[in-house]
Amino acid sequence: MTWTLIAKRRNALVLLAAVGVLAAVALMSSRSNGGVEEWVGEFPKTDFSKTNIDLGEIVSGGPRRDTIPPIFEPKYIPIKDANDIGETEPVISVIINGDARAYPLRILLWHEIVNDTIGGVPVLVSYCPLCNSGVVFDRRVGGKTLVFGNTGRLRRFNMVMYDRQTESWWQQFEGDSIIGELTGQRMDLIPARLESVAKFRERAPDGLLLVPENDRARNYGLTPYERFEARTPRAVTRYGLPEGIRPMQRVVVVGEEAWTLGLLRERKRHVAGNLVFTWEPGQNSIHDKQVIAEGRDVGNVVVQRDVDGKLEDVPYDVAFAFAFRAFNPNGTIHQE
Repeated sequence: MTWTLIAKRRNALVLLAAVGVLAAVALMSSRSNGGVEEWVGEFPKTDFSKTNIDLGEIVSGGPRRDTIPPIFEPKYIPIKDANDIGETEPVISVIINGDARAYPLRILLWHEIVNDTIGGVPVLVSYCPLCNSGVVFDRRVGGKTLVFGNTGRLRRFNMVMYDRQTESWWQQFEGDSIIGELTGQRMDLIPARLESVAKFRERAPDGLLLVPENDRARNYGLTPYERFEARTPRAVTRYGLPEGIRPMQRVVVVGEEAWTLGLLRERKRHVAGNLVFTWEPGQNSIHDKQVIAEGRDVGNVVVQRDVDGKLEDVPYDVAFAFAFRAFNPNGTIHQE
């Protein structure tokens, strides 16, 4: 088979995946889930009688337990040797105790979960493409170090994870357990940046970059979410947003407040209390063009806190506005 035919087949598969994504979003509001009876077969250890949510909120777009395969044994190359990824492609980057690692969205959009240890700290790197939510958590909860997988289910269009130890279910956007033995527990957020490959290489020249175990296993470098951000699926319009804010508009989330990316792009540097936001160009969207490296420039955002005149990174998320509103109905969105 020629490389041209291989490329055409890979492109066709990505386009089919994109159709599946959009169809799933359109159907989610009306699709009935199998309910507890179905879930028990997949999650025999989960205590479904213990929950702090309405179980009717859990829906399935088709995947089941770990159909979207988590990464348990991450593989890396030195960032200085990374030649097969675009310089402006996005990564979630973490530096702990001098140990610097970057997780490309080109990989995370196909796997969504990475269980790792950075600088001696067990971490969970999570990314939900439907919400564009990418956050990093400390996997230590109640004296246990948890290992995470993907339930294949969604709540408010956000990934629902599970831990292998108790099979409790966890909400990715907030890092809290919503079903099972650990209901009510919440993981601690770890400061991380959503930045370009070039930005990470600049600040951590000796850092490591996550690479696929098998680079032919998925269409890495291509995205099934082509033009996704330009659409407004009817299902996500249910979450009331302030006038002028579109559901698929990016907002920078810190706690129960969010700032529109447009505001930060316009100001370049924005101060809110002791928070300092900076925006610089040079990062591709994975929700625009099929080839991620050709996606539109959404820029790099860094959020820091001024502590006695010294700036320190704080946890933040760059998510779609509908997702912020879904989990923060009374939260504030700053747009000017």
